[in-house]
Amino acid sequence: MNTAPEDYIEQLFKEDELLLKVKETIREKGMPEVSVAAAYGRLLTMLIRISGAQRVLEIGALGGYSGICLARGLGTEGRLTSLELKEEYAALAGGHLAEAGFADRVEYRIGPALESLEQLKREGRKFDFFFIDADKENYPLYLEYAIELGNPGAVIAGDNCFLRGRTLNSEKNGSSVQAMRRFNQMIAEDERLESTLLPSYDGLALARIR
Repeated sequence: MNTAPEDYIEQLFKEDELLLKVKETIREKGMPEVSVAAAYGRLLTMLIRISGAQRVLEIGALGGYSGICLARGLGTEGRLTSLELKEEYAALAGGHLAEAGFADRVEYRIGPALESLEQLKREGRKFDFFFIDADKENYPLYLEYAIELGNPGAVIAGDNCFLRGRTLNSEKNGSSVQAMRRFNQMIAEDERLESTLLPSYDGLALARIR
């Protein structure tokens, strides 16, 4: 009997206790269990370390799982800015980041992400790495902001590009599906980017700003 690739990966690479605790807390509080896949969390850490990113922007904090993975890749001078719609989610994520030892390296902006992105633009903020994992209908707009707020060479990662298969199903045409298809098309064709899309789990888009 063959083992699914994702199952094989998870057998090889175990999540540590802190990340497992984050998932358990999310479950206990009845929050959406949509944290980034463990393998992609490790990839985010590696990409930040390899790229030397010092200013990271996360769109969608949830319980802090991806935030920990992002912060783990930062150097001692690195900082994470995390955008979260719900104050209670940001508070939970902040507690988990503090437990992981990153309380002094993360700031949370509460409210609609598009408003926070516009504020960051007005402030003249620039970033080296972006992780997009929030409401799907705004993914194309989030990508445009990332390109505008990114330094040359900045990396953009976007999770859930397949929407559990709905993006690939021509019979599915809801607003989130259509937005994700636009996002994926932009990732593939925008001349401002070098890009690819990883097909494991629920799909992870990766792009580098030229």
